[in-house]
Amino acid sequence: MSDLDLLTQSLARNVKRWRTERGFTLDALAARAGVSRGMLIQIEQARTNPSIGTVVKIGDALGISITTLLDYEQGPRVRVVPAEQVVRLWHTDAGSYSRLLAGTEAPGPLEMWDWRLMPGEGSGSDPHPTGTVEIAHVTAGELTLTVEGAEYRVPAGSSVTFEANTTHRYANDGDVPTEMVLTVSVPPVH
Repeated sequence: MSDLDLLTQSLARNVKRWRTERGFTLDALAARAGVSRGMLIQIEQARTNPSIGTVVKIGDALGISITTLLDYEQGPRVRVVPAEQVVRLWHTDAGSYSRLLAGTEAPGPLEMWDWRLMPGEGSGSDPHPTGTVEIAHVTAGELTLTVEGAEYRVPAGSSVTFEANTTHRYANDGDVPTEMVLTVSVPPVH
């Protein structure tokens, strides 16, 4: 079974499991996530490989991390994520990418990402649930972070924190690759 097949099967199993644990019907989860009921059915039946944006919306609506949605092993309390199991969820032909390094539920979803943005490239994000906080540490180049239309320059060696319940965008306006580690903390769903 390919990695993509494993992820598709894991996503199907975990979306159904967490939807059931939360007591959400397909219609309720579709409304919370802003995803069609038909798409949720296809995901739960492992008949589609949804976009990262769709997976993020479903995770946010369920109050769990992408790592939990894609986890295909039920592991112990200590979980080492080998380099070959890091999941690359977004990339461009120019070499930009984001990789989900690790995640946990503590008490809501907590994720750690590895990002590379090539010169002139960027990636936008829809608002996350109220209470979501992101922390980025730039290790190379310079990040241009846009939050609510305001741009912030974050050079290598610097970090930035922000409330991520509004539209935001990560971009590289420089001429060398930007690399950063990004942590996303989402509050638990009640």
